Amino acid sequence: MEDLRYQVDMLTAMNNTYEANERIYKMILENTGHLFIFYQPSTKTVRTFGNWSDYFDTVPVEYSDIIKLIDLLSEEERDNVRSLFFPDSYEINENSIVAKHIDGKRYIEIESHIKRDETGAIEGYLIVLSDVTKKQLLNNELSFMAYYDFVTGLYNRNYFVQKLKEYLDKAEKEKTIVAIMMIDIDDFHKINDGIGIIYGDEVIQNFGIYLRGLCRENIIGARFDGDIYSIAVYSPAGNSEVEAIYNEIKERLREPFLLTNGSSVTFSVSVGVSEYPEAGTDALELINGAEIVMLKAKDAGKNAIRYFDSDILNEFKTSFTIENKLKLAVNGLSFFLNFQPVYKAFDQKLRGVEALIRWKDDEGKLIPPGVFIPIAERNGSITVIGDWVLEQSIKTFMEWKKKFDADLIMSVNISSIQYKRPDFVNKVISTINKYGMKPEELELEITESLLIDDIESVYDKMDELRDFGVRMSIDDFGTGFSSLSYLKHLPADTIKIDKSFIDTISTDTSTRVIIESIIEMAQRLGYDTVAEGVETEDQLEYLKKAGCDYIQGYYLSKPISCEAFEEILLRLI
Repeated sequence: MEDLRYQVDMLTAMNNTYEANERIYKMILENTGHLFIFYQPSTKTVRTFGNWSDYFDTVPVEYSDIIKLIDLLSEEERDNVRSLFFPDSYEINENSIVAKHIDGKRYIEIESHIKRDETGAIEGYLIVLSDVTKKQLLNNELSFMAYYDFVTGLYNRNYFVQKLKEYLDKAEKEKTIVAIMMIDIDDFHKINDGIGIIYGDEVIQNFGIYLRGLCRENIIGARFDGDIYSIAVYSPAGNSEVEAIYNEIKERLREPFLLTNGSSVTFSVSVGVSEYPEAGTDALELINGAEIVMLKAKDAGKNAIRYFDSDILNEFKTSFTIENKLKLAVNGLSFFLNFQPVYKAFDQKLRGVEALIRWKDDEGKLIPPGVFIPIAERNGSITVIGDWVLEQSIKTFMEWKKKFDADLIMSVNISSIQYKRPDFVNKVISTINKYGMKPEELELEITESLLIDDIESVYDKMDELRDFGVRMSIDDFGTGFSSLSYLKHLPADTIKIDKSFIDTISTDTSTRVIIESIIEMAQRLGYDTVAEGVETEDQLEYLKKAGCDYIQGYYLSKPISCEAFEEILLRLI
């Protein structure tokens, strides 16, 4: 009897221990943050552990409940999840998948583990479910950052290039076309300056979202950088599909984009287009070609579309070569000056001379100023070149003055970029003082178009220079501002009539009316007039009768070297 009681007590103690251990295990399992399902196919029994209420409204207690559980996951993942619970192959002991909960807010990772006996037969399945929402959202964000532009939701540049390569591989097999459109917002810096960079970014975002709406199965879009976007069109119907997209964009841009601060912004875009295989056979060639013609569209006046051709590529390559050579030339200042005399129209007496920069590259080839000056203005080297021209002109002038004691005016062209520098006025004054030049012996020529950009700042500098004694001249008059009303307030001394008017004096009555009006108005306002590009005796005689003060051009002298001009000065002694 005592033995029986002892055995009962032992069994009770063991049972209590098992129950205590089970409570401990259960507590541990419930606090792991995971859910566990163990089921045996042979007996169709199911056991569960964990806090199911944190995940689902139902707890599987029978084999058939697993189907209901699978239905609580997103529909697109259900087949994959079902294959974990009911695998077709039992060779793999472990597998996992991440599925989205049907509430759309959570991600559940599901792991399947197969338990086998000593013979390899399946004893049961252990399914572990874990909430991996934070991890998945982070992965999603990292994936988005790897492939998409965070501001617009378009592809980023790197992923766009990758997808474009896939387009090109497919196009090569199918013998079809891929077109690239590079799209740039015109004058975006003015938008930024006007509304601030925060709302400027909003403009970039809104336009990018609009472009994203144009994308479909055969069209992908990307934001490349800043306000530059790209669209790739697979197998377009010639240029017509690209043209249709461009027209759709133009139509949208007729309406303003509304911003969160209540304001609205309108703008235009410049578009460059290149096509595979005509413009290139790889992604970077096509993108480069489209970018080149997009820049050409901007140079031609903006708000336009331009298509790639070989002439544009050759021109770009030439420009690129010149730009590289120009950088070396600027470092070594391998330029020289020519001088074109300016004469009185009435008696052809010498009034002065205009300094003109010239450049021979390292191969001895003369590069025209009309080619290298715009390049220098784009890359910023024009300021170094302009400072050199100003100093060399004044230095040369003072050497002539010492040799020949000539009473002349030295005219120097000033780039708009050079003129806009904050230290420009001080630079001019300090250079004049350095060489002991009389300020009235220097005449600075600025283009009429410069007056459009920032007329108050331009006038202020002109006033400051004229107060010091420097003469100011408006070059290429009649081609830029297209208005004579501002002349009455213009702090200038000389008006230079553009060569394009002089060329047609003999054949065009309207041109003569314009020239006579300019000369008459300039005289009444106290300005000197200089006619540029006078090449014939008929032009000279007409200008004399019209009352033009001075002439400059090939008829009396082309631009000449320093030594040749000194010979002219020798004859005046």
